[in-house]
Amino acid sequence: MFKVHSKYTPQGDQPQAIASIVNAFTSGQQHHVLMGVTGSGKTFTMANVISKLQLPTLIIAPNKTLAAQLYLEFKEYFPKENVGYFISYYDYYQPEAYIPASDTYIEKDSAINEDIDKMRHEATRFLFEKPNTIIVASVSCIYGLGSPETYAEQVIHLATNDTLTRDSLLRSLIELQYSRNDLDLSRGKFRVRGEQVDILPAHQRDEAVRICFFGDSIEEIMLIDALSGRPLKAVDKVSIYPGSHYIASQKAIHSIVQNILSDLGVRLRQLKSLQRHAEAARLEERTMADIESFEQLGFCPGIENYSRYLTGLLPGEPPPCLLDYFPKDFLTIIDESHITVSQIGGMFNGDRSRKSNLVEYGFRLPAALDNRPLNFEEFLSRNNRILYVSATPSPRELQLSSKNLTEQIIRPTGLLDPQVEVVSAHLQVDHLQTQMTKTIAAGFRVMITTLTKRMAEDLCKHYREQGFRVEYLHSDIDALTRADLLRQLRLGKFDVLIGINLLREGIDVPEVALVAVMDADKEGFLRSRASLIQIIGRAARNDCGKAILYADHITDSMKLAIEETERRRQKQLAYNQKNDIQPKTVLKPVQQDLRVIYGLLKPLHEGAEAMSNTDSMQQQIELWGVKTPAELEKRIRTQQKKMQKAAAQLEFENAATLRDEITEMKSALALWIDQTN
Repeated sequence: MFKVHSKYTPQGDQPQAIASIVNAFTSGQQHHVLMGVTGSGKTFTMANVISKLQLPTLIIAPNKTLAAQLYLEFKEYFPKENVGYFISYYDYYQPEAYIPASDTYIEKDSAINEDIDKMRHEATRFLFEKPNTIIVASVSCIYGLGSPETYAEQVIHLATNDTLTRDSLLRSLIELQYSRNDLDLSRGKFRVRGEQVDILPAHQRDEAVRICFFGDSIEEIMLIDALSGRPLKAVDKVSIYPGSHYIASQKAIHSIVQNILSDLGVRLRQLKSLQRHAEAARLEERTMADIESFEQLGFCPGIENYSRYLTGLLPGEPPPCLLDYFPKDFLTIIDESHITVSQIGGMFNGDRSRKSNLVEYGFRLPAALDNRPLNFEEFLSRNNRILYVSATPSPRELQLSSKNLTEQIIRPTGLLDPQVEVVSAHLQVDHLQTQMTKTIAAGFRVMITTLTKRMAEDLCKHYREQGFRVEYLHSDIDALTRADLLRQLRLGKFDVLIGINLLREGIDVPEVALVAVMDADKEGFLRSRASLIQIIGRAARNDCGKAILYADHITDSMKLAIEETERRRQKQLAYNQKNDIQPKTVLKPVQQDLRVIYGLLKPLHEGAEAMSNTDSMQQQIELWGVKTPAELEKRIRTQQKKMQKAAAQLEFENAATLRDEITEMKSALALWIDQTN
């Protein structure tokens, strides 16, 4: 059973919003919109809706940063339930492409984040094992994934006293795309020592499974520490899930290869009939190399381009994706839907355009076109309940929901939408400097949004020269650094943050009392009605919040945004007067460093076990001989290399000692960063 754990109860508009949404879905509505203003507790409302409906839930966010924030929040609301995290596992991704105009082939290049891949496997495992599961995902959840039926069929279920030979288990593990490594037991690998097999499942990082055989049966199953081999606890049964979502049984490989060869023959005849012999030769060479790898190993580089053959689908049929791993009856919540819905709708065409060139010029079989994201109609067909959540829902969501709309305008804190002031753009740099000085003197922070990266950087440089503590933030800065900058702003490391389109949806900084919009009268996407309402809303979590729009004339978008802000403000003011509520700035603890999610740091509460107070932490830091957090991070990396080397040389006691030291260092680093900020 889903049960929300929170010291708060629904307040303001939240009770009626929860009741309205639950009633809409229980009465048979398929689409519903929650139009909740910034700071009204939409996430808390979403959590309570899940608790009332008691349905497995997919929550889709428009980017990795917001997905990570939602993941942390839902982990806090549902500490006893399964909360999974499913985003693109690439730290870097250059897709395969061909540019005919310059005859340039770009080979696929990527760097996979092992921690995120582990969490993806953990998310799908949750969906197979327990119904009370919440998955927070980015829009990557609509991309093709292996068939859930095939994935489930390949799971190895083991129990003590089962009749099974060791060699049979090893063959099964190879079929699951696990590889043998007797020196280094890492994720997706296994090692063999006599009648003992150690396996580190794809969804684990530190906890391995040890299978002990006696003759032709399983004598004992033990969970062990993956590094030291130290036993943790005995279990009666365990399930080993495939090492990849793209999986095929050995029995099916022969028929799959025959289908690939048949389609290859058809395509080669087409190309040769058009006198395109170079393309035909290229396609034959590449495909035959893939087939050879597939026959020998069960997979090949770029196996996703053959996903249609693995799943047995017909040409043009939509591929299975994360949505197909959910039970038949589930709830989908689309956060910041005015952006996310457009992303879901636009991904299909972009992917199709790139792959059409690869097929046309002999780099891939036509089946590669079926390794794709869902189009919007296919996405809708896989959902029976969708809740669109946004402060500014677009006409598309409103049309889909037949204008079934729930408003959440009243904030539990009594906070009002900020007052909006329009100032001439000719005075914007100097006028803003005066306003910044007043805001910072009062102990608050400032956010400034510009139209270009160049202006953000130049403005940052100018205000630094004037003595302000200021940073800029735009798309050239990686996701982890962006999240850390926002965290540092909250902690007071600096006072002013300048950005472009990143100071909008989901940015939650209660310390910000002033939001400034440079060149607000430049009509366009960045200065549309919805964008301006979102930007203005960043100052709505502070009882002294104010927004300044710098413009030489008032555009239609500005007029509509100001009118909507004032409408909400008057409704909030009337509610406060009726209920004798005094607005109070949101008091919200600073969330843990996002690097905790990615496995780069240990959570602070774990660090407290090793470092119970500042004095002991400082003493240990002195023993390590480091003077800054950066030096400690460097030392951690050095010790990790030593640990891996020790494990490879079978020096497990030394490796375990190093592992414990690294854990202590990570705990100290997390506390040090927090206290320094």
